[in-house]
Amino acid sequence: MDIGIYGLGRMGANMVRRLAEDGHRVVAGNRSAGPIQEAVGYGAEGAQGPGEFVEKLGGSGSSDGPRVMWSMLPAGDVTDEMLHSFADLGNEGDIIVDGANSYFRDSIRRSEELTGKGYRYLDAGISGGVWGYEVGYCTMVGGDRGAYEHVEPALKTLAPANGYSYLGGAGAGHFTKMVHNGIEYGMLQAYAEGFEILEKSQYDFDLEAVSNLWNQGSVVRSWLLELAERAFADEPHLESVAGYVNDSGEGRWTVQEAINEDVPAPVITESLYARFASRQDESFAAKSIAALRQQFGGHTIKEAGARESGQDG
Repeated sequence: MDIGIYGLGRMGANMVRRLAEDGHRVVAGNRSAGPIQEAVGYGAEGAQGPGEFVEKLGGSGSSDGPRVMWSMLPAGDVTDEMLHSFADLGNEGDIIVDGANSYFRDSIRRSEELTGKGYRYLDAGISGGVWGYEVGYCTMVGGDRGAYEHVEPALKTLAPANGYSYLGGAGAGHFTKMVHNGIEYGMLQAYAEGFEILEKSQYDFDLEAVSNLWNQGSVVRSWLLELAERAFADEPHLESVAGYVNDSGEGRWTVQEAINEDVPAPVITESLYARFASRQDESFAAKSIAALRQQFGGHTIKEAGARESGQDG
């Protein structure tokens, strides 16, 4: 089928490559020229800017059907701007796909806006990261069912076996991906805490070997443990890695929706807070506790920068 992917970051570029190598006609759009040339090398047609991108995809009503304009830009304003550009340049009946990690409420809004202009909209939550080219992209899709059926040949190429699904109306794909990433937060935190207990113990554990061992039939085996094995193989004690963990929004949204639905989600919530804590060189809350302990119990206050622990009493 004919399909356009706009946004040639690591995931977008590898999606273009996977599609082109499976025989799809792919228009690869981007603002800068370097990634476009790389995509052309994979067999795609390059387009610099949304105007050329939409033009190369042809027009609705052609023998090849509607345009499929798939944005792989980061979530937020930049995605809004690109989807608006698609709507300004395309024709009624064209299909617009948002493949970012967008907030599902934004997807609902975008669907209403684009449907009102005669477009068909899909929100696609995609998991696979930098490994997607090799193993495929698990793809969670919401929006117009007819548009999903039109795009399905591309989804089949992008995903591993049984790795894509239509999940419901507008926002359903991104809602599912949001919860998926919230679960990921909790899994990562549990593994991280376990590895720290092992690393701090009296034993000289080889964490690469432990990761490999746990992947041999244990109930905690997973792809994340395979990646842990690779990380510990590169650097057994992670000396060069700063303990600073970002979040891209999905964990926050998952916690907020849990609150909205009165669903207790302590593990996901605490894993999100652990990421916040990782960014503090000195916690003002901890300083406040130290000051209060000194006030009520005369406990010694450590000088700023000291990290020694003391006992409560």
